[in-house]
Amino acid sequence: MKRLSGAFQIAAVYVGTVIGAGFATGREIVEFFTRFGIYGLVGIVVSGWLFIMLGTKILVISHDIKARSYEQFNEYVFGKWFSKGMNLLMMLMLIGVSAVMVAGAGAVFEEQLGQSRQFGIVLTLGLGFLTMLVGTRGLFAVNTIVVPLMIFFNLYLLYVSFTHQPDLGMVLSKGDDSLGWKTVLSPFAYVAFNLAMAQAVLVPIAGELKDRKMIKYGGYLGGVLLTVILISSHLTLSLIPDVTHYEIPMAVMMKTFASGMYLLYIIIIYGEIFTSVIGGIFGLEKQLSGYLSIPGVFVFTMIIVVIYSLSFFEYSRLLSYLYPLFGYMSILFMLLVAWKKGHKAVP
Repeated sequence: MKRLSGAFQIAAVYVGTVIGAGFATGREIVEFFTRFGIYGLVGIVVSGWLFIMLGTKILVISHDIKARSYEQFNEYVFGKWFSKGMNLLMMLMLIGVSAVMVAGAGAVFEEQLGQSRQFGIVLTLGLGFLTMLVGTRGLFAVNTIVVPLMIFFNLYLLYVSFTHQPDLGMVLSKGDDSLGWKTVLSPFAYVAFNLAMAQAVLVPIAGELKDRKMIKYGGYLGGVLLTVILISSHLTLSLIPDVTHYEIPMAVMMKTFASGMYLLYIIIIYGEIFTSVIGGIFGLEKQLSGYLSIPGVFVFTMIIVVIYSLSFFEYSRLLSYLYPLFGYMSILFMLLVAWKKGHKAVP
């Protein structure tokens, strides 16, 4: 029972790390899968298998080499010198992704709550700053609550959507055939990007735990849950005409088919965005603190100022440019993880 409970907690952290602003709102799924129609569904199946196998492998390798940070993990995967470039890239990606998350929080307030976008951004960064001063232990507890709720709402929304609008023609459409090579690369870029980002949280967790089987089960379960959420979200989003025009397409479906639970769903989306923002800031602070001999509060302040300045760009535009770019850049990371074995320890 203890092993099962521990595996679920690992799975929840895995899923919660991947589900950020883009995933929870549906915008990321549209960008990488839904706009490709039936080919996007095939891409999701490929992505699901990669999440199950490679996500678990990252966890197991981290446990085997007793890695305390993603920098140690990258040193093992890429080698001592090449890992320095990867760690720099990781820092830039964390900044970019955190900016996307914060912009997503602003989009929630503006598009779904009718409030000022800037108010949502400032509130999110302010709460993030205060949370970082207090500590991050509660983030793991939040994932065990928010992730099951997110899965439930995704499956519920899929059910009510097809009950009211059972249009299989839209689900089976070919999508935008003109996108060509992007259709083929998208599932690999998507998984590569998310695993590269998730290692900032997954590596230190697995490095500290002792039960290898529990870690392995947690990775498998997390990958399966991610696949279920991806498929259910894609099928639901496929029913929205001109789905690429919406900043938060999942909320549009919720408002249309399950309006009574709409506000609760928005709160869950915001909770996922917030935990992702904190995770990004936490990862950046840990990396920068190794190079800057200043108190953590000043490092947090610097990070928040940079993220705030980038968040002025539109959320959908940031996601459309940065996520695919980072995904293609992360494919090398994914390939090397697939090739590596975790047998030797990092001193």
